[in-house]
Parts: sequence; structure tokens; C-alpha cells
Amino acid sequence: MAALSTAAAPTIHELHSVAMTDDTRSRPHRFASVLATVTALLALAGCGAEVAGGAAVVGAMQAEQATQARQQQAQVVDGLKAAQAASLARAASAAD
Repeated sequence: MAALSTAAAPTIHELHSVAMTDDTRSRPHRFASVLATVTALLALAGCGAEVAGGAAVVGAMQAEQATQARQQQAQVVDGLKAAQAASLARAASAAD
């Protein structure tokens, strides 16, 4: 087990000054990192918009299919009503 250090922990000001004077990363490298991050975020945002657009298209297609299904259902119901009326008319004429 590692022994605990008795040295005082660095203060936030000491850590900040070390971070601000750290020259291990050059400015072009930092710029490239920031640019890559921004590009990745924009790409992800673009994918989100594309997915939302695709979902809207799918929703519109499903609404159109539902409308067509209701029209077909109405046609079937009308056909059944006509068949029932014809059947009742035949039964009434046969009873005469």
C-alpha cells in the first residue's frame, strides 16, 4: 500500500499558473484539437437534422398510408352495405 504524502496539496492558483504556462502543446496543435472538436459536433448536429428529416418523411408516409387504409375500409363497408341491401331486397321479393 502506498504511503500517504505529507506534502501540502497545491492550491488552485498554483494549478492554474502551471496550466497557463504549460508549453507542452503548441498553439497550432491546440487549434487543430479545437477545430476537430467543433467539426465533430457540427457533423453530429447535421446527423441529428438528417434523422429528424427522415422521421418527418416516414411520418408523412404513414399518414398517407393511414388515409388510404381508411378509404379502402370505407369502400369495403359500402360494398357490404350494398350486398346486405340486395340480400334483403331478394328476401323481401321471395316472401311476396
